[in-house]
Amino acid sequence: MNQQGCRHRCDEATLTARIIAGETALREAGFDLVSCQVPADPDAAEAVLRECAAGGAFGVAMIGAGVRMAPEHTLLFERLINVAADLAPGIRFCFNTSPESTIDALRRWVQPG
Repeated sequence: MNQQGCRHRCDEATLTARIIAGETALREAGFDLVSCQVPADPDAAEAVLRECAAGGAFGVAMIGAGVRMAPEHTLLFERLINVAADLAPGIRFCFNTSPESTIDALRRWVQPG
């Protein structure tokens, strides 16, 4: 898989559409979610994550394959995990393999409320 979570080459518009479809499926399944797409720069990503997390309590965080599986994003992944753990002590993490598998990843840790 490439860093965008595609098994084959896909452009940003295709990936964005897949993410939106996955988020729509989550909402239709009853999940309450906050989408927080972060930039590749770890400092900027931390700022975005802190902004997304302000005003809410979170029990589960999903970090996508586009961040986790790309070696060049190791520092970013590490930073996101540590910041999320600081912001929400006791938070659980789940991981998808594509935008389409996000719902399965979340269901391993939480059922929609």
